[in-house]
Amino acid sequence: MIRFSNVNKWYGDYHALADISEEVGKGEVVVVCGPSGSGKSTMIRTVNRLEEIQKGTITLDGVDVHGPKVDLNQFRTKVGFVFQQFNLFPHLSVLENICLAPTKVGGKSKAQAKEQAQALLDRVGLAHKSAAFPQQLSGGQQQRVAIARALAMDPPVMLFDEPTSALDPEMVGEVLNVMKSLARDGMTMMCVTHEMNFAREVSNRVWFMDQGRLIESAPPEQFFCSPSSDRAKRFLSDLRSH
Repeated sequence: MIRFSNVNKWYGDYHALADISEEVGKGEVVVVCGPSGSGKSTMIRTVNRLEEIQKGTITLDGVDVHGPKVDLNQFRTKVGFVFQQFNLFPHLSVLENICLAPTKVGGKSKAQAKEQAQALLDRVGLAHKSAAFPQQLSGGQQQRVAIARALAMDPPVMLFDEPTSALDPEMVGEVLNVMKSLARDGMTMMCVTHEMNFAREVSNRVWFMDQGRLIESAPPEQFFCSPSSDRAKRFLSDLRSH
């Protein structure tokens, strides 16, 4: 579903992504982890071209993401993206936030979009909050609305960029539970996260990054029990000591 081929990115002289080559299969859940500044968020943002690359190719479902002929707005309707900071429109209700893209971009009628939005809110456990505004919700509730909004365009792929890192600890579980249910339903997912229990329980593979390079790609039991690189061993040791 997603293929990175020799992907490189620089910010001036800083080599942010170095020779990334890896694949995400259809229906796979890949968790990307690593120390801060290792390039995790930069990499996931290249998948829907929120960040440009200077070398290599990224294809999503056969489309060359960074190719000159790609219709970016049309392409992005196929990629759900959930940000760290929710990014809900504060002047719109929860229901209106979810209905906006399907009606403005997807061509759905307001009635269709509303029915779908209500079903998605039910799915994330917030059917009773459809008339509320973002500022009336907790952080965990806002992030669940953001997930519902991303799902409203029926994307074949969902990208999560540290979706729980802005949340209070007691709200993390409610968001991870929604992500787990998506994984059980066979959604193709890439998740940048520090939630190692989620990686262990839900992912098909863990990608470990450091200094812009993809150091390891392994099933979770292999990564957590016997990582092959010294850098990953040190990372996991530091996590356990905390």
